[in-house]
Amino acid sequence: MRILVAGKSGQVANALSRQAEAHGVTMTCLGRPELDITDASSIGFALDAHKPEIVINAAAFTAVDKAESERDEAFAVNAKGPELLAQATAGRDIPLLHVSTDYVFPGDKTGPYVESDLTGPTGTYGQSKLAGEEAVRAHNPRHVILRTAWVFDETGSNFPKTMLRLAAGRDEISVVSDQCGNPTDAHEIASALLAIAKRIEDAPPDAPWGIFHFGGPETMNWAEFARRVLAVSARSGGPTAAIVDISTDEYPTPAKRPANSMLDSSLFEARFGYRAAPLENSLERCMPEWLKGIRFSA
Repeated sequence: MRILVAGKSGQVANALSRQAEAHGVTMTCLGRPELDITDASSIGFALDAHKPEIVINAAAFTAVDKAESERDEAFAVNAKGPELLAQATAGRDIPLLHVSTDYVFPGDKTGPYVESDLTGPTGTYGQSKLAGEEAVRAHNPRHVILRTAWVFDETGSNFPKTMLRLAAGRDEISVVSDQCGNPTDAHEIASALLAIAKRIEDAPPDAPWGIFHFGGPETMNWAEFARRVLAVSARSGGPTAAIVDISTDEYPTPAKRPANSMLDSSLFEARFGYRAAPLENSLERCMPEWLKGIRFSA
């Protein structure tokens, strides 16, 4: 199976690249300038050159706060890019797997969000990602939109690495405790995307197209997530610190985050037969690499 991934430097693209050989997949990950998803001619050239059987869009403008001041760029990458990809792949009869986000929801629901819940993003990032979803749905009927949340990996910039860096120089770290979600390992997201691709390859007429949620199996707030990260760090000989719970109001940011962005992944698990590994497993997998870049006094 030949897969073309739009994006090559992000956490999900990196995770996909690392898993390709084990899954017997020929995978090409391309980012700018080789593949610019905001440029129709660049997309067309890449598709015709690599002739993929499936395209995965892992390219995104993910700087949530920066999106508030760079709205045009966020919409260009997160909305116009998916639209052009959907048009180009549909014209060549290629299925499109598109990675989206929990931030398409308003955050006012009590329990985890299911696929049929009403969207209502609170900031530019979520709004641009929702526009991208709508474009994919409108232009390529052979699509799977995978909403995920709170992504981390051993590579790239992410919340656990920030906590470890701060813990290396502080005794206490203040972390928001009134926003809840699903910490999700990019390695698991890659496995989920490859499970979708395998299903499409094995039974294309019966492939379950549409929107699915895929998040880590445990829900928690950011402060709880920080404690879990630092507990594994301490067991691994890394830095640790006390976590002080604070409210969102005590930590103002340019973008308003949803208070609840928990995702219910049961539909995905039923359709594709895959469930993300426990958070502890993922943190232990990533920790040795994270600690390589951390300097601290034990």
